[in-house]
Amino acid sequence: MTMTDQRPDVTTHEKAHEDAARCACDSGQGPQAGADGPETPRERVNRRWNEVLQETRVTQTGVQILFGFLLSVAFTPVFGELGTADRTIYVATVVLGASATGALIAPVSLHRFLTGQRMKDELVEAACRLMRCGMVLLALTIGCTLLLILRFVIPGVLAEALAGGVMLWFGLCWYILPFRLRRRAARRAADVS
Repeated sequence: MTMTDQRPDVTTHEKAHEDAARCACDSGQGPQAGADGPETPRERVNRRWNEVLQETRVTQTGVQILFGFLLSVAFTPVFGELGTADRTIYVATVVLGASATGALIAPVSLHRFLTGQRMKDELVEAACRLMRCGMVLLALTIGCTLLLILRFVIPGVLAEALAGGVMLWFGLCWYILPFRLRRRAARRAADVS
């Protein structure tokens, strides 16, 4: 008997949601083995939520520091020396930083408003999607910040090339590597089956 079967107030619909509780970030390849055997759907969704919280803590700190730096730039004497292109890059960077901040803090707000509503599986799925979106926005914010700084320090094409190279590196580390590892694991699982 699972934890959801023991609760008399859980509807069949809620049981189905809990049984199907899979974050878009997870492969969803059946029950995973924990220290005490296979994970129940409830244990899996709780584990995923704890993982989202840990990831949120890491990314929130970085995005908040970066966003604070970006906000302070407009109040420096050097800001008046920026040309139109650099001001446009700055505005885009601040908007991206604000958007990244919103997406990466949103799981906290979701949790606060949905606590006690028996919606943890939906909460985890939404939080995973927001984290993915926030990571894309954070990468773009970092790239634009780097571009702005490099254009000020190294005028010319070299600034754009360096910023593009760093963005390519982020793409490789943050997106392509996890995608390849996930595909490799899926192939291994298919070979075993």
